Amino acid sequence: MMSRSKSVLTQLLQIFPQWRPQMYFKASLTALSHAMEDQVLAGSEQPLVIASFQRERFYRQEAQRYRRIAQKSNQVYVLAAPETDFKHRSQDYETVAFDTDDPLAQEWHLIVLGTNYASCLICQEKSTAQNKEMTADMDNHRRFEGIWTFDRQVTQQAANILLNTIVDYRPELENKVQQAYDQYIPLDILRGGSTKTEDVDNTTWDVTKNNPDPFVQRLVTYLQAGQYKLIKANRSLATKEHKERLINSVTTAIRLSLDPDEILQIAVQKLGEGLGVCRCLVYRCKETDATATIEHEFLNQGIPSIKGQTWPLRHNPLFQEVVELRDALTIDNATSDPRLANGKGETTSLGQSLQTLVSSCSILSWMLVPIFYRGRLLGMLELHHCGPKPITWKEEDVALVNAIATQIGVALIQAEAYANLQDLNEQLEALDRTRSNLVAITGHELRTPLSTIQVCLESLASEPDMSPELRQVMLNTALQDAERMRKLVQDFLTLSQLESGRVEWNIEALDLHECVELSLSNVRARHKETKLPNIENLVMEELPLVKADGEWLVEVLAKLLDNACKFTSEEGKITIEVSCNSPHHLEVTVADTGRGIEPKRLETVFDRFYQEEGALRRSTGGTGLGLAICRQIVRGWGGKIWAESQGKDHGSKFHFTIPIYIDQVQNQRSNQNIVSSSQTKEKARGKRKK
Repeated sequence: MMSRSKSVLTQLLQIFPQWRPQMYFKASLTALSHAMEDQVLAGSEQPLVIASFQRERFYRQEAQRYRRIAQKSNQVYVLAAPETDFKHRSQDYETVAFDTDDPLAQEWHLIVLGTNYASCLICQEKSTAQNKEMTADMDNHRRFEGIWTFDRQVTQQAANILLNTIVDYRPELENKVQQAYDQYIPLDILRGGSTKTEDVDNTTWDVTKNNPDPFVQRLVTYLQAGQYKLIKANRSLATKEHKERLINSVTTAIRLSLDPDEILQIAVQKLGEGLGVCRCLVYRCKETDATATIEHEFLNQGIPSIKGQTWPLRHNPLFQEVVELRDALTIDNATSDPRLANGKGETTSLGQSLQTLVSSCSILSWMLVPIFYRGRLLGMLELHHCGPKPITWKEEDVALVNAIATQIGVALIQAEAYANLQDLNEQLEALDRTRSNLVAITGHELRTPLSTIQVCLESLASEPDMSPELRQVMLNTALQDAERMRKLVQDFLTLSQLESGRVEWNIEALDLHECVELSLSNVRARHKETKLPNIENLVMEELPLVKADGEWLVEVLAKLLDNACKFTSEEGKITIEVSCNSPHHLEVTVADTGRGIEPKRLETVFDRFYQEEGALRRSTGGTGLGLAICRQIVRGWGGKIWAESQGKDHGSKFHFTIPIYIDQVQNQRSNQNIVSSSQTKEKARGKRKK
């Protein structure tokens, strides 16, 4: 008995070393097996038939045929690895259940040995998929390596190997197997097993002696060629299916998000995994950008990250070429590309050439695909292959990345539209709050003084005997409420003009100290009947001139002082000071020791109609438009305004900046140069006299 550590094909080739195995597809083997089985079913002989299936599931597909074959012969043996109910059995034919780790589990054999004809098919699968669930297409693509021949001596040697295996697994069949030897396999054929031994007719054995006829050979060739074409077509379909799945997965994933950063990260991750590239990155950019920051990338194992790096655009000829062509650009070999290898890459702001960039990022093959939407550049997709050898980018890969780039562009525009919609909704909510506040302000700030004025006038008209002192009180009350209404209407008109841009700015050089004094006079004049907090003017007179509209500058100072007075008790203190922390602008600060502001409300205090207590529960007068007007005025001359406070009862500081009159600074510098020049000349004259 021969060892089962080797496959039947290996043992057979050791006996007949001049034979060379051929490649067969599973479909071809099925056709050949059926032809050999049909020969038995159509004939009148009782041949020896040995069929070895890899697994029980393959045997079950042919079980009916072997029941018919068993009616022709009592020497039929079927071998397979059991999976469910296949086992040693003697019924219509003999079944042999071999171990799953036996080499037979990876082989396909069929031996037909009769008195007048002989044929055998001995094959071994090159890559088995026995542990995987296979589709019908995958099963037909399985490849085998082996021998198919009508040579009797080869068939007898193959039968001998398999009969020994059958006896090894089922010793009780030894007598039946011996009958097969006596009838089909003479012992002198098996002695030595050499191809040089003469056969029973005393003629030298020839490999080509009993080969199939030309028709059968053409049939097998046709089956093989057809299977190759089928595999090629299936591969093409599989590639297209893979691309469609990749595009669909990217599209589905990015459409589920309205966050641009999440969209880009999902896209670069899916694309990098789908194409298996070394590095895939995507970044937002416009055609006029000088640089871009890499924020989203996919890396294969062992590839260095470039996330966070600044990527050159304006001085990058590849980027400029993509923008000009408005199409993808591929470089198969970055080391020999003329745009990279001959020093044409200009130096970036970081002092690196494009060639140095390629070297530092280990880029061997490069693909750049723009992300456009209706002619507008939104970003760039880049694919890097880092070795060990350059690759050639395929047209289908470029088309795939282009399709994904199109989907990314649509998703980004969709996300931007959503963000714009959110901004619009926030604006609408702000307008709705403004409308509500306007109703509240109108109810409290207009209705109340109107009611007072009406009562006073009705009393004056209906009470002719009213004393002069009371009449004067009525008139003063009506006048005060009328003034209150006038201020409210004036603030409405002022804010409306500032926000609509209908203000004509009269920019001129101004003395800031004089503007502060003028605003203080206005505040004291308006509150001459009210005791104000102590107001301390710390503004120096020796300040550079500022560039602003004088009327609006005084308005800002007055409103900030009014606001400080409103929320500071009589025992409190208000200070005005100016600092020069920049050569281009001055910073004005109005500080008080009053009520203070919660830190989380420091930004909202400049909103229209803002009242910390709410429009319906205000303990102080006013419209809530003063700080909003100040912000619009300061922005009008290009300045900034902000508030500082440590919280309730810790006072507040309001800061705003105002530009310095540049011509004055230049004149001062020129005057200093003239003075220094004249002093130098005087010293020179003194030296000459000496």
